[in-house]
Amino acid sequence: MKTLVWVEHEEGQLKDATLSAVTAASKLGEVHLLVAGQNVGDVGAQAAKIAGVGKVHVADDAAFAHGLAENVAPLIAGLMDHHDAFLAPSTTTGKNIAPRVAALLDVMQISDILSVESDDTFTRPIYAGNAIATVKSSDSKKVITVRGTAFEKAAAEGGSAQVEAVSGTGDKGLSSFVGQEVAHSERPELTSANIIVSGGRALGSSEQFHALIDPLADKLGAAVGASRAAVDAGYAPNDYQVGQTGKIVAPGIYIAIGISGAIQHLAGMKDSKVIVAINKDEDAPIFQVADIGLVGDLFKIVPELTEKL
Repeated sequence: MKTLVWVEHEEGQLKDATLSAVTAASKLGEVHLLVAGQNVGDVGAQAAKIAGVGKVHVADDAAFAHGLAENVAPLIAGLMDHHDAFLAPSTTTGKNIAPRVAALLDVMQISDILSVESDDTFTRPIYAGNAIATVKSSDSKKVITVRGTAFEKAAAEGGSAQVEAVSGTGDKGLSSFVGQEVAHSERPELTSANIIVSGGRALGSSEQFHALIDPLADKLGAAVGASRAAVDAGYAPNDYQVGQTGKIVAPGIYIAIGISGAIQHLAGMKDSKVIVAINKDEDAPIFQVADIGLVGDLFKIVPELTEKL
């Protein structure tokens, strides 16, 4: 099989989610990558160095400058004449592009896979991760999104893939880029961080969230996350959200502070290697998945913990 993997990139740099998708694709067969954007020659060169990649298709066009799915999907669908499967990371961008590709190819999408059992069989979570379904596809072309935390990242160096320029069908005129607000932080990216400090609604306010969570994260060199309840309450921005409707993470250490552990949140972080929970409610569901649990007042415990680090 020949697989085509969507390359996520931002500001001229590859995103780690791509590397996990490459690992998944390698279990299906020969791996080709697609880099689409404007002035993306450097990104194409980076992609060519990923271990295990045979070819990198580079579509350099103003129509792809902002990754608008309405323009990118027809490009991918055209390339699928020479590929058997299309894989994209289960990110906001991947989830936006893949369904459109599936529709253009008239096939069923297989979402959020956890493993590749064979060329046509995969596992994926259902019921917020409480059950794992094994699905088999009879479609001749596969369209798949990959849960990044389920696959090891391919090596970013060591490859020497051939780079080939491809052209698309230009701007379809179905959507237009208006603007974006990009949050920049010196902290690690949430989905690739080894340590995450996450806060919940129990912190009470945006001021207390940042006053308690940020210093601890800085001491640990950690990323900052939040539960949906904390985000909905305005304590933290949307890109901090961890959970079924947020980001799926699996760091080495996940510290949950003032988070009850609703099933939707657990779906996004329960694969973390070590889970530390701090909550005053000893019956909180978070303690059922925690490796280390501390029952007590977070407003006393967290400052003390930060001070002792």
